[in-house]
Amino acid sequence: MAEAYIYDAVRSPRGKGRKDGSLHEVTAARLSANILNAIKDRNGLEGHAVEDVIWGNATQVMEQGGCLARTAVLASELDQRIPGLSINRFCASGMEAVNIAANQIKGGAGDGYIAGGVEMMGRVAMGSDGAAIAVDPSIAMETYFVPQGISADIIATEYGFTREQADALGVESQRRAKAAWDDNRFAKSIITIRDQNGLEILSTDEYMRPQTDMQSLGSLNPAFQAMGEVMPGFDKVALMKYPHLEKINHIHHAGNSSGIVDGSAAVLIGSKEFGEAHGLKPRARIRATAKIGTDPTIMLTGPVPVTEHIMKQSGMSISDIDLFEVNEAFASVVLRFMQAFDVDSSKVNVNGGSIAMGHPLGATGAIIIGTLLDELERSDKEVGLATLCVASGMGAATIIERV
Repeated sequence: MAEAYIYDAVRSPRGKGRKDGSLHEVTAARLSANILNAIKDRNGLEGHAVEDVIWGNATQVMEQGGCLARTAVLASELDQRIPGLSINRFCASGMEAVNIAANQIKGGAGDGYIAGGVEMMGRVAMGSDGAAIAVDPSIAMETYFVPQGISADIIATEYGFTREQADALGVESQRRAKAAWDDNRFAKSIITIRDQNGLEILSTDEYMRPQTDMQSLGSLNPAFQAMGEVMPGFDKVALMKYPHLEKINHIHHAGNSSGIVDGSAAVLIGSKEFGEAHGLKPRARIRATAKIGTDPTIMLTGPVPVTEHIMKQSGMSISDIDLFEVNEAFASVVLRFMQAFDVDSSKVNVNGGSIAMGHPLGATGAIIIGTLLDELERSDKEVGLATLCVASGMGAATIIERV
């Protein structure tokens, strides 16, 4: 079986996902095209250089609808003979794009791929696609559907995490993100987004709030308490599913949950022969990939079983992993991961995460793979694992190893 190598990783800065965000006037196709052009130019890709562009996106309606991957290729400077495949595994879409590409290469179905994703959350609202699991009563009732914020609070209740622990993780995410930006740790992957006249639109993650402290977070009310306890009363749904819980402890709010942002990212993946043909040096190999389904009500516990799954598949153990990127969808997701594997926080999200910098749903999986690779190189470590929880109860993971 062929090996799949990472040759490059690129991402946009993350813009605030609202009308006053710097990327609000940039469409999903145009932002994607910027990223694809950067991959092309940085690696000298001419002609029909890659087999496919696999592009993740969670809300596939309006400008993000159709086959956005193909639209992005046509909007970019890539050769029109390169096709495009749009995929959706919700928050893990960008990672799943990378994993699919890697496994295509390992299986001999092409030598090179560009994989990643995009989400313009300020332009295409989360949930605007009307997902059946949320809006079809026959399915929602059977699966005990609750919104993700309620699921995060169920995790906190089930595993005993406090508001103080969640807030402390949020503060630390902000501190680490600021330190990483101050130290130019993202410089290898970040590209500046410019308008059609070449003027700079955005060059840094603009969602960060580095002044955040425990006192400021302590003043915030729990964001999901009303929808849980009053109307529409999702706590009652949760307690029907988990009758051993007396009450849902609502600990999450904007300061310890991921931010709504716009962003895009891509990874260039290829075989050894692909690199040789284009004069490129591999930076890492994709050692293993995995995905799994989990309980759809508590929903966001996926990083734990998918990590167990990928460890078993690859014959590895947690002690073999030098660094972890666990998407900070909500603080309790990361707290549960560290609790389950007894992982020290100094190895997890060392440059901050989605609480500080935001979570552009379809892109985050590719972003954290790139961030992990950059940090492995910077800190001279060898093996890293990236993982995300996924809506409706799934998990995804990727293990990379420097070469």
